[in-house]
Amino acid sequence: MDRIEQFSIIAQDIGSIFRYMSVVTVLPLAVAVIYGEWEMILPMASVPAVLAILGTVLLRVPREDREAPLSTALMAVALIWLAIALVSALPFCLGLGVSYLDAVFEAMSGWTDTGLTMMRSVDDLPRTLLFWRSLMQWLGGIGIVAFTVAMASRTGLTQFRLYRSEGRSEALMPSVVATGFEMWKIYLVLTAASIGLILLSGVPVWDAVNIALVAISTGGFSVHSGGIPFYNNPLLEVLIVPVMIAGALPFKLYYLLYRQKGVQFFGDQQARLLFMLVALGIVVITWDLVTLTATDLPTAIRHALFMSAAAATSTGFQVASPNEWASVTILFLAMLMVIGGASGSTAGGIKLSRVVLGFQSLVWWFRRMFVSGKVLVPFKYDGRVIPKNIADLEVSRNMLTIMLYFLIIFVATILVMHLQPTSFDSSNVIFEVVSAMCNNGISTGFVSPEMADSGKLLFILIMWIGRLEVIPVIMLVMGLLKRSD
Repeated sequence: MDRIEQFSIIAQDIGSIFRYMSVVTVLPLAVAVIYGEWEMILPMASVPAVLAILGTVLLRVPREDREAPLSTALMAVALIWLAIALVSALPFCLGLGVSYLDAVFEAMSGWTDTGLTMMRSVDDLPRTLLFWRSLMQWLGGIGIVAFTVAMASRTGLTQFRLYRSEGRSEALMPSVVATGFEMWKIYLVLTAASIGLILLSGVPVWDAVNIALVAISTGGFSVHSGGIPFYNNPLLEVLIVPVMIAGALPFKLYYLLYRQKGVQFFGDQQARLLFMLVALGIVVITWDLVTLTATDLPTAIRHALFMSAAAATSTGFQVASPNEWASVTILFLAMLMVIGGASGSTAGGIKLSRVVLGFQSLVWWFRRMFVSGKVLVPFKYDGRVIPKNIADLEVSRNMLTIMLYFLIIFVATILVMHLQPTSFDSSNVIFEVVSAMCNNGISTGFVSPEMADSGKLLFILIMWIGRLEVIPVIMLVMGLLKRSD
């Protein structure tokens, strides 16, 4: 199957996604009208206009009468996320006059829920763009395809493969459309509850809404250059922590809680591991801050609680600058960031489910080494016995993804240090690459508008690859390089 034939199979589905996204991206125009930012109307309107035009053109591509193979779906999802970021950069260029590369960086950071920024002064941004940044993270948290599949109310193998190719594995309902609807109902309820909770801290409604949107999506953009410390509000910091954790827990738990009325959060392996990692982070970082940097105990606990939760949930909020910490503390925080949140959540990272499966796989492999080859050692996961042939396949896939994550981090770190000579310690550079790859956004200050263009481009690619969990981007590159048969 050549590239033109592959594209014709999926073109109309991509067109539908762009058309639906053009509708939701109109929302920031309401903010422009409410706050009288008339100069932002045309720059902001460029996004829905371009997406609508692209969608209309693709919908007119003659459709090949067959279902899209998995490889085509993977390539399509990678292309969709890249195209959305390229179009979403337009308001920053047209409205602020920043370079297109910086604008694409900002848009990719937004859609991938990373939170790194190229904006020199967030305080000087129009409210329209501040809300646009928050909206990108909120929509990106649940997933572009997950949103549009639910809105389209149309199911089929192609929609299912697009959904799964975006890194979504949860199946709350028999059809992918029903699952999409359930995910969005949960997401909306969590968002509304988060806004109410954050309002208890006394911050203005505008700030509370934006903080809630990016916290539940585990994004991390802020409406102030100073970030969360701008408010100097310990209560706000405490209230944000459960919101970040709520976004990083598997949405399946909320569905079961609603349907069964009695599910135990700690009965889920991913939830248990997430709380254990946050608790471990609090202990280790508090100890390090007190013993290595002479921080007073109350401040150490306050920073350890917030930063551990932000790292483990892949949320880019921060109340301290890691580059002021000891290298060992930075690397420990990077470990939490690499693991990330749960599968079926808004969080990034390798995912807790892969860590659990990886650990159980190692135990299974070692158990098989100590018995006769004729003895069948069962593989148990999530309380179920998995047949050996399926277990071998899933374990291999799991380990391949983990290996690719670390390989990309290793290669990207070397490239960054060659492209961007810096006075920053190597641990800070590694931390920043991990933050981008795992869509976290906590920064040591290495990523900044002063970076070389080559460094910015590399970080854009890292954020894109990390959000789609590597494979779709690899498939897209292979598909583009492969000659037609």
